[in-house]
Amino acid sequence: MEHNYFMIAAKVLGSLGLLMFGMKLMSDSLQKLAGPQLRHVLASMTTNRFTGMITGALVTATVQSSTATTVMTVSFVSAGLLTLAQAISVIMGANIGTTFTAWIMAMGFNFNLSMLVWPSFVVGCLLISHKRYRYGGDLLYGVAFLLLALFTLSSTGRELDLAHNQSVVAFFSSFDTSSRLTILAFLALGTIVTMMVQSSAAVMAITILLCSTGVLPIYLGLALVLGENIGTTAAANIVALSSGIQARRAAAAHFIFNIVGVTWVLCVFYPFVNMVCWLVGYDPATGTPPERISLVLAMFHTAFNVTNTMLLIGFVRYIEKLCCWLITDDKQKAKDEEFKLEYLEANLMNTPEIAVLQAQKETLRFAERTQSMFGMVKQLLTEQDRKKFDALYANIGKEEDNTDHTEYGIARYLTQVSEAHVSDEAKSIIRQMMREISELESIGDACYNLARALHRRQDSKEDFTAKQYENIHEMMALVDEALANMKLVLEKPREEVTTKATSRLEKEINALRNKLKGQNIVDVDNQVYSYSLGSIYVDFLNECEQLGDYVVNVVEAKMGKYN
Repeated sequence: MEHNYFMIAAKVLGSLGLLMFGMKLMSDSLQKLAGPQLRHVLASMTTNRFTGMITGALVTATVQSSTATTVMTVSFVSAGLLTLAQAISVIMGANIGTTFTAWIMAMGFNFNLSMLVWPSFVVGCLLISHKRYRYGGDLLYGVAFLLLALFTLSSTGRELDLAHNQSVVAFFSSFDTSSRLTILAFLALGTIVTMMVQSSAAVMAITILLCSTGVLPIYLGLALVLGENIGTTAAANIVALSSGIQARRAAAAHFIFNIVGVTWVLCVFYPFVNMVCWLVGYDPATGTPPERISLVLAMFHTAFNVTNTMLLIGFVRYIEKLCCWLITDDKQKAKDEEFKLEYLEANLMNTPEIAVLQAQKETLRFAERTQSMFGMVKQLLTEQDRKKFDALYANIGKEEDNTDHTEYGIARYLTQVSEAHVSDEAKSIIRQMMREISELESIGDACYNLARALHRRQDSKEDFTAKQYENIHEMMALVDEALANMKLVLEKPREEVTTKATSRLEKEINALRNKLKGQNIVDVDNQVYSYSLGSIYVDFLNECEQLGDYVVNVVEAKMGKYN
């Protein structure tokens, strides 16, 4: 029988592409459907290593992506919501949860599910046309693409009929399945291929296809499965190279976890495989019944990850210490990265909902820096030593530059996130943060303008009177309180925010500014101090009042007012 191998190869490659697209579409839509609940589950259900493991398994099985779970976990470590030890337990659970994907593919090869493809497309099309249900439509589209890919791969395998291709059968038969060197070679092959395509699901599908046609011995197929486990962690480590230290440690923990697992299972490889085959009811010696081969692969994947997790769950602390020892914090870079965005990492954009959460963390950190900058201005006001004064003034100028960099960095990040498919809630938060960071940068400018006013006073060789100092301290106390209140507002969910305290402080700042400006005119007329000093004094008061207005704008932005 003649085969059009070009068309067959096109079908296989196209099916694999469709499979990966369907898996991604399913994962993205499930994450959007779950929304903030996923973040709350990860943050609240990881009180110990066992609940962390269960949480990781459930979340991964839900979103159909161990990568998404790992990214969320790493982001929480960076944000300080999870310790590295808790993150390791979640990643262990994610390894169990991801085995659910193998079972889906095994069922797709074992049963004809093509009858569900077109109804899924029809219902998905109806749902996607309604804004409220569009994520459900995306999910059904993903399911339909996945099932269509599996059906096409299965039918292509039957069409190819490799079991009767003597050259292919002879090639795979030439490998000694009883040799551990052969097992190691196929393990390395599975690792390399998974790293290249960056999809363990695609490699699993190829493995099931080859094993189900009868040309690839089950032992070699299971070696490929082991390689897939290492390949996915290696890819994660490559991505983490450009991330923060905690991200690199978490990725390293994932790699160590799977390397240890593969090492022990290789020591008992044949007995372990025979046990799995016995559980499924498959005879590896005779290869019967052949229709259960895909189930053997799925069961082996599950048995390996579950057993490995059970063995290593008690060693989480030791894995944590090993990762911290292997990846140390580079203190030398701290000086050159003073305005480095701590929470924003490019790889988090693959999960936009988590990227938005991280941007909120960075915005809060931005607010803390502006509050600290105002504290430097208060210190500058009372600094008498000229050298210390100049050094502090220079630091404030540097901080003002940093606020510009921070605003630009967060805005660029949010712009890139908004280009992805994000929920309406996430879009609203992005608009809110865009205004917040603009107003926070203006607060930084105001702080620098206050410092410049004090620098002018220093150059004039004049000093404020005791009464002026008293009035300035009173004004700055109100502004300081307004900044502290602003930080509290940014920490709260939007529905818990009120403008009561902010409005009160704004009125008090405005009233005090107007009162002191009027008194300044009288004092200058009475020659209590010079006109030039009075001008600096009023400029300082006006800038404090303007800073208070920026604080009000930040709070209004938090409440959803963008204009």
